[in-house]
Amino acid sequence: MTRVVLLGAPPGPISPPPPGGQPALPAAITLKSLPGAPSAYDRLLAQAAALDPEPTTIARPGDAAAYHRPYGRVVESPDVAGDLRALADLVEGAEDNLLILPADSLVHDELIYQITKAKRGAIALIVRQERDENAPPEEEVPIEEAEPEIGEKVIEGLPQRTRAGRGRIISVGTAYHAVTRPNAALLGPLHLHQRHLQTLAEVARELADMAHLFGPEDDVTELLVLGLVRRGVSVGRRGRRDLFFRRVRSQAEADEALTEMAGFNEDRARLNNAVKGADGFFTTFFVSTYSRFIARWAARRGLTPNQVTLISIALGLLSAGAFATGTRWGAVAGAVLIYFAFVFDCVDGQVARYARKFGVLGAWLDATFDRFKEYAVFVGLAVGATVSGQFGDGEGVWTLALVALALQSVKHLLDFSFGAANRRKAPVPLPTLDLTVADDRPLREALEQRRASRSTGVRGLLKLWTKAGKFRPVHWARKMIVFPIGERFAAIAITAAFFNPRVTFLTLIVWGGVAAIYTLTGRLLRSLA
Repeated sequence: MTRVVLLGAPPGPISPPPPGGQPALPAAITLKSLPGAPSAYDRLLAQAAALDPEPTTIARPGDAAAYHRPYGRVVESPDVAGDLRALADLVEGAEDNLLILPADSLVHDELIYQITKAKRGAIALIVRQERDENAPPEEEVPIEEAEPEIGEKVIEGLPQRTRAGRGRIISVGTAYHAVTRPNAALLGPLHLHQRHLQTLAEVARELADMAHLFGPEDDVTELLVLGLVRRGVSVGRRGRRDLFFRRVRSQAEADEALTEMAGFNEDRARLNNAVKGADGFFTTFFVSTYSRFIARWAARRGLTPNQVTLISIALGLLSAGAFATGTRWGAVAGAVLIYFAFVFDCVDGQVARYARKFGVLGAWLDATFDRFKEYAVFVGLAVGATVSGQFGDGEGVWTLALVALALQSVKHLLDFSFGAANRRKAPVPLPTLDLTVADDRPLREALEQRRASRSTGVRGLLKLWTKAGKFRPVHWARKMIVFPIGERFAAIAITAAFFNPRVTFLTLIVWGGVAAIYTLTGRLLRSLA
């Protein structure tokens, strides 16, 4: 379960004051164009209740009555220091993950889902300033060229007081804390894994004792992210991309936001996010371009991921049977069937992510029967070569089939064993900085020293290879050279349909051998680094 805390107290001026003066409470803002016209707070509370049956709202004493509902609870707090202490009390000793949302948030369900299901132990939603393509990467700006400043600029009406790097937040500013070269603004949502909650409680109490140093513009979420970053917690960043988030402070803002929100296709975003972002070349361009629509069709008709997996297995076995006939038409039919076996192998995972139906059985079936289908096709090809009489008694083809199978098994062993070893490896600690230090320069200096130590020897070589991935040809070449399952099935289909089983197995052995050497070299270098 995920514990949800809604910040109902009026935040700092996260956007220009609404017409007419003071912001309205979210409980008083009506979302007129939605069915039933709920208040902004009621809609958010219903979204929170899908994660936590008793979401907690922290509100000012004078506003608490407006937030009381039949479910959920309200904690009263007189000021920002009280907000921080109340939050620390709520998470102390908690065994659930935590999602913090401003109570004036208007957000898609899918965005909440993606934030809470992110693999990062901590992640915050941000909006970034568009950067010059010719500018150096954010984490490589020399210290002497990066003067600290308290963010005065704004991005889409939000104060720009956050420094975001390639994958995480580097620094956050407040009225007291300077931030070097701010390039982003925090939007409000923050999700934390339970392992970081004790750190959150500690920094919240420490920040509460420093509340006299902060200004009215300082938001609770900004303060929390500041504390976490300075305690060495890696806080990942996520943009809004194709989903909607906005904080509404008046009825006029809510009406405008709802109109803007209607322009987003939430279902399409959910469907797109059902597709893995790190797939290989063949999968990305020849399968996922349309398999997602099959996944949506299957999910809407009640098909489960396991049922789709069974379809993929059946197609794989039919492909093996077609190859085993030893005829040209059998080879062509087998090629078509193995292609669609792979398509449905992708569809089952996409159905799981789109319909949000996950299970241990499904994960096991998917991982196990991928190998089963592949090896069954190897047997089918070897049987077909023997039946056709094209290669004598077929003994040479069977030898090639066994070599290809052994090579692929060794490659899987390398992948799984290295993954298991990496999961046991302790993460490299990030530099820390005391919250009483106003300037973030020592933090950036420590980060530069850390980067410098990684730019020599084996680490430097790996860093250069990683940087080369920004060039698309190199990126896709690196994806293909490891010979992922999509490329393997494509190689089998093409060579079997146009040539013969001997060519198929030689292709698998040669490409698989190159992939094994490349993978083993990379694993050794990373282990040494």
